[in-house]
Amino acid sequence: MQTFHEILHTSSAHLEAIQDKSVALVVTSPPYPMIEMWDDIFINQNPLIGEALSQFDGTRAFELMHETLDAIWEEVDRKMINNGFVCINIGDATKTINGQFQLYPNHARIIQKFMEMGYSVLPDIIWRKQTNAPNKFMGSGMFPAGAYVTFEHEYILIFRKGGKREFKLKEEKQLRQESAYFWEERNVWFSDLWDIKGTGQQMKVEKSRERSGAFPFELAYRLINMYSVKGDTVLDPFVGTGTTVFAAMCAGRNSYGAEIDMELALSIAQQAGTLQKNLNNIIQTRLDQHQQFVQAEVEKGKDKWYTNLPHQFKVKTKQEVNLYLPLIENILAMDNKVFVTYSGSTPSGT
Repeated sequence: MQTFHEILHTSSAHLEAIQDKSVALVVTSPPYPMIEMWDDIFINQNPLIGEALSQFDGTRAFELMHETLDAIWEEVDRKMINNGFVCINIGDATKTINGQFQLYPNHARIIQKFMEMGYSVLPDIIWRKQTNAPNKFMGSGMFPAGAYVTFEHEYILIFRKGGKREFKLKEEKQLRQESAYFWEERNVWFSDLWDIKGTGQQMKVEKSRERSGAFPFELAYRLINMYSVKGDTVLDPFVGTGTTVFAAMCAGRNSYGAEIDMELALSIAQQAGTLQKNLNNIIQTRLDQHQQFVQAEVEKGKDKWYTNLPHQFKVKTKQEVNLYLPLIENILAMDNKVFVTYSGSTPSGT
């Protein structure tokens, strides 16, 4: 099996290089409207935003910023297959304008746009981002009533285009079965609260969140495994440091990443050729953790198991018997394109 991954140095609103109705899943985190570190990005695309901020009109600036994102969501929609999913990591914003402190609900405004485009809004996930700051409040200290709570969470919004995806062909069914996740993973992944700390994970990214808005590898990897199958194409229109593309490589999916910053785009392609060891460590960790789970359950006296055919170890449910996590055999980087080859093939009869 081989997958392809392509970094497009382009605006997210212009994805002509990607065939319409070819993307099964979007996993992304856009610049957050009304967060100061991204103000210039929005102003460069629409100077009226800068005028609104200079005139202390936060409501208008908020709406103009989201209208910029709206054009990108419409372009993304053109690339989506029917029954595909869109997962968006977004945080709400707080901003003080002309002495007035206010919350700007980014997640609600994006939900509104996707509803207008006809998408089904599915239950979202709260990503809890813990802070080590000793002060857990802001405002008037110990005196009521001017303090306000600090944010320690962001949202992962989940939308579906059209109805439930169906797998009718034999090959489609086989890929779906190979793409299964472990029973114990499902119980964690499909919770509505994810406790994943910052960007500190196995994949090390050189560029900072202050520049790219990178989310943790684990976040993208879970979503790709939950909402796509092997061989699907995943898109990140704000790919930044490449997290979504790397997670797609690890999960056996194809991917596109759009990045307008040339330096970041080049950095992704340059890193790709050195990822094999790190990605294989992640795959092997999943396998090892599953076998540790089985051993712990056996020691508790749990005796009902099925046999996973590709890996020949015990699994909890019949749906896991064809689950297959092959290691990466080779990663070939060619300019802005990357090709990943996976070791072995599914044993016959699975």
